[in-house]
Amino acid sequence: MPSYIAPTKDTQFVLHNVLNVSQADTPGYAELDAEFTGAVLEEAGKIAGEVLAPLNPVGDTEGCVLENGVVRTPTGFKAAFDQVREGGWTALDLPEEYGGQNMPYVLGTAVGEMFSAANQAFTMYQGLTHGAASAILTHGTDEQKQTYLPNMFSCEWTGTMNLTEPHCGTDLGLMRSKAEPQDDGSYAITGQKIFISSGEHDMADNIIHLVLAKIPGGPEGIKGVSLFIVPKFLINDDGSLGDRNGVKCGKIEEKMGIHGNSTCVMDYDGAKGWLLGDMHKGMRAMFTMMNEARIGVGMQGLAQAEIAYQNAVIYAKDRLQGRAVTGAENPDGPADPLIVHPDIRRSLMDQKSFIEGARAFLLWSAQLIDQSHRGDDAAAEGLISLMTPVVKGFLTDEGYDMTVLAQQIYGGHGYIEESGMSQYTRDARIAMIYEGANGVQALDLVGRKLAQDSGKHVMAFFEMVKNFCKDNKDVEGMSDFVEPLKAASKDLQTAGMFFMQNGMKNPNAALSGSYDFMHLFGHVCLGLMWGRMARAALSALEDGSGDKAFYEAKLKTGRFYMQRRLPATAMHLARIQSGAEPVMGLDAEQF
Repeated sequence: MPSYIAPTKDTQFVLHNVLNVSQADTPGYAELDAEFTGAVLEEAGKIAGEVLAPLNPVGDTEGCVLENGVVRTPTGFKAAFDQVREGGWTALDLPEEYGGQNMPYVLGTAVGEMFSAANQAFTMYQGLTHGAASAILTHGTDEQKQTYLPNMFSCEWTGTMNLTEPHCGTDLGLMRSKAEPQDDGSYAITGQKIFISSGEHDMADNIIHLVLAKIPGGPEGIKGVSLFIVPKFLINDDGSLGDRNGVKCGKIEEKMGIHGNSTCVMDYDGAKGWLLGDMHKGMRAMFTMMNEARIGVGMQGLAQAEIAYQNAVIYAKDRLQGRAVTGAENPDGPADPLIVHPDIRRSLMDQKSFIEGARAFLLWSAQLIDQSHRGDDAAAEGLISLMTPVVKGFLTDEGYDMTVLAQQIYGGHGYIEESGMSQYTRDARIAMIYEGANGVQALDLVGRKLAQDSGKHVMAFFEMVKNFCKDNKDVEGMSDFVEPLKAASKDLQTAGMFFMQNGMKNPNAALSGSYDFMHLFGHVCLGLMWGRMARAALSALEDGSGDKAFYEAKLKTGRFYMQRRLPATAMHLARIQSGAEPVMGLDAEQF
């Protein structure tokens, strides 16, 4: 059976050696000393490894079952959910006013990676609830917050987001769900939503659905969409649960992966709902949830890559196949372990260098969210808005690819379900699709985010990279990181200039290169993270503090990324500069 050990040491390195969280002036960060974060991460790691990970194959093989309108979750899920709930893990970074622990988002993200790596399908139940609660916290009335948030923070009640309909996915302006105003101020919601994660299950007393629908007479298209709170059970004035609402699960989707999560078709038949936020401004309220979810989905890409890599390393060290070309390294055995072979090393280094760079990128992004929300930092808000499609799109694309590489280490055994490796690939695949497919993320990045606030935020990123290179160009040991980063950043700037020069007169020229631009940007971000980690590792070695072997391995892994992975920016730039013709040249009937 596959295993999982939480990467506590590496997470601590990023938090304290790279991000220096306890020294930051963001409110709440002063409490994040190494002893405190270490204690939280160690406990989270135990739950991830000992409770959640053993249930991961159970959820995959059993799946969820719909019986008489109730979804039965896999064996052990409910007991584990109770344990996570009782430990206060569901509201780690949410406000104390409604029962949260008010820890910074960066720490919640670190814990979230561990839980998601151990059992992605399970962790989605609380993850969706966190997002729904955040939307109510931001846009709800005081009465709505008091009614829903305490039980949602504790996950006594869970939450969902209901966007997609059978005939519309990304183009939500086409939705048909209706919200008819009622005399008591509520709305009668009618329609069908599909692909609703955690839409129905047996682990909570109530489920609070956030549902997009149109109020008759409103503006056409996306401008006429409103957001509603629709509970599974109505709530009495004293807070107790009342009658069943007019919403039910009509079907559980049969999926490629995440079998332990109930992905439901939800039918609304005059269900009672209440407006959340302003009328016809539903997308603004929903995006509070979606932007958080997109960071969380990027985390899922990293998480699945991590657990797949861990098991691939174990297999590569244990499995005996062939002899090292330079001479036997296991002369007393019939063959050498796989890990002696250069191509196996290449694969493992691809995985390791991505995972460690992605972890730093993700936690830095979470730090930006804290600076924005806790510190009211407009610059951080603009930067994380720019980075969100990169976090979501790049980390999930690359994370999926890394699970494939890990599966490949096993050879034929990786294709057999008994090894457990195919689950990571299957589970990782959905992250490239939901919360906005990655092609849409690329369009958002190029079509909206680059030009946001007159390009101020992307220029700030370029300046950040430039200053890092300038500050470290004469530091011994840093040339291996500074020079490749400068070249990659130049590729990114050149690509951005191409869009500026060609985008207005030929929009297809920009959009044909948007996916490559997202990946180019992602590589530069990881290059910057590797530069920062290298600087931190060199400083630690110079001080003689900590684990020397750990820091030396960090530098070697970083050099691999800079030499073998970061040059992909030149390829992506060449594709972008080819313009629209290679992409758009065929007529539709020629396909």
